[in-house]
Amino acid sequence: MAITLKEVAERAGVSRSAVSRAFTDGASVSVKMRRKVEKAAQELGYSPNALASSLTTGRTKLIGLVSNNFHNPIFLEVFDLFTRSLQESGLRPLLVNLTDETNPENSVRMLRQYSVDGVIVASSTLPPGFAKAFRDANVPVVHSFGRSSSAPQVHVVGIDNVECGRMAARTLVKRGYDNIAFLGGPEQATSTQDRYTGFMSELSAHASITTSYSFADAYSFDAGRREMIRLLKSPPAQAYFCGDDVLSIGALSAATDSGLSVPDDLGIIGLNDMEMAGWANINLTTIHQPIRQIVASSIELMVAMLSEPNRYPEARIFPCSIVERGTLKPLK
Repeated sequence: MAITLKEVAERAGVSRSAVSRAFTDGASVSVKMRRKVEKAAQELGYSPNALASSLTTGRTKLIGLVSNNFHNPIFLEVFDLFTRSLQESGLRPLLVNLTDETNPENSVRMLRQYSVDGVIVASSTLPPGFAKAFRDANVPVVHSFGRSSSAPQVHVVGIDNVECGRMAARTLVKRGYDNIAFLGGPEQATSTQDRYTGFMSELSAHASITTSYSFADAYSFDAGRREMIRLLKSPPAQAYFCGDDVLSIGALSAATDSGLSVPDDLGIIGLNDMEMAGWANINLTTIHQPIRQIVASSIELMVAMLSEPNRYPEARIFPCSIVERGTLKPLK
């Protein structure tokens, strides 16, 4: 049988309300009383009930962690960092799968049923309005990997996807490619749109370079492979900026299975620098996204919002960098 609060009170020789206050953050209780209660709890092996505590404090310490792309391995890294960091901050993550969800009101309704104290939307494909729906419902929210803006409506932490597109274009131009293509994720995703915009705007300054573009139907290995197989039915471009590492790995698989050598016959650059990209059999040249910093900053903002719910929305945008590996021909 679990040790009860009543038993701790009897062992410590205090009231049950005193025990409850001793385990409630910010409650009025003397140091002497707290130590007496903690000693009795330790002797009995008592742990406070978090759900019962929430009835007293009005805080569950639950943070909804929501995403809509569980097919992309990068989110295994993202969720690992988020869940561990939230727990280290004294918060409890509630992981929610929003795959195929298009109505933010349904998500707001569901997370309210769990009485979450806040929500982190971890997605580069959901539109800004999705996170805003939580703010409109007075739920503290941070949009991680969201679309950068000079005047965000909610807290946004992520990267400048337009600049990443420019970085990829500059990298390919420097290597002498003159037939270059963009292979993006879902066309409606804001991350795809911004990476495409940056990529094409940078290449527009090079009249001698031929450009083309196409979109996969998801940020997934299978979608990247299918799209590259389709593209290879015609003469391919010399190099592709695949707007995500997992798309790049799918495209790489299709190219090698078709008898093409990467990077001799075809160059590929990705984005994210997920762990798999560095495996020896993949060795993907990519753009590094500072995921650890994005996660840490997102949680920092969430903790601040729990104390200051009306904190003015800000955008925290982190710089990216090129990671040289083996899927592009070397610089001349």
